[in-house]
Amino acid sequence: METLLTVRELRKTYRRGGGVFSQGTEGARFTAVDGVSFSVSRGETFAVVGESGCGKTTLARMLLRLIEPDGGEIRFEGRDLLTLRGEELRSQRRQMQMVFQDPFASLNPRMRVGEIVAEPLTIHEPGLSATERLARTTTILGRVGLDKDAMPRYPHEFSGGQRQRIGIARALILQPKLIVADEPVSALDVSVGAQVLLLLQELQREFALTYVFISHSLPVVAQVATHIAVMRAGQFLEVGRAEQVLHQPKNNYTRELLAAVPELLRV
Repeated sequence: METLLTVRELRKTYRRGGGVFSQGTEGARFTAVDGVSFSVSRGETFAVVGESGCGKTTLARMLLRLIEPDGGEIRFEGRDLLTLRGEELRSQRRQMQMVFQDPFASLNPRMRVGEIVAEPLTIHEPGLSATERLARTTTILGRVGLDKDAMPRYPHEFSGGQRQRIGIARALILQPKLIVADEPVSALDVSVGAQVLLLLQELQREFALTYVFISHSLPVVAQVATHIAVMRAGQFLEVGRAEQVLHQPKNNYTRELLAAVPELLRV
């Protein structure tokens, strides 16, 4: 399979905050992402799983350069993303979109749903007529299960699951090749989250999408992943095909995670 995304030795450190209880540590740094390397093939779902605070979200945001790494390499379709600036970076970003964890905080509460979903078109395809933009927006909202009556309404008028569908529609409207999904169902209840996972799988098949899927939940990852990376303290401890990681783990930490969800061992 053709490689879409390649990451080599990606690193990110942060300065620890000072304060009355941190005397002597001011200026010290901690490593959020520590030399992570992996590659993702077209059409697959590469899942990064680990506990809160392990560096998953920092990694996800660096892939789209929402956070700038301290070192390493990110190649998308062979191009070095870290060397791109201005219009070149903007052009590349339309191929890489993100679905965020919190489906309320990620939507502008002062914008109507139609404006939110169409906003990427306004930025990246300013030559579109209003009619064309409306047609594209209506079509993609329909594909995620929302009709055109949603367009004049505001995000607070929708449930959490519906808001996440709005976020997915916004990410898809530019027809990207890669979606980075950062804990896309963790803020939803189990049944609604399961529906969103099914939708993401359907959209992947329909639009030939590639996913980098961030999660703290092995049961969620087991449903969607083709490959899994187990992350702890900024490092990948184990990377492999989903079947191997879930059923023949090589790392003790992976075994501990699996032992906490024994139903996975019987799948």
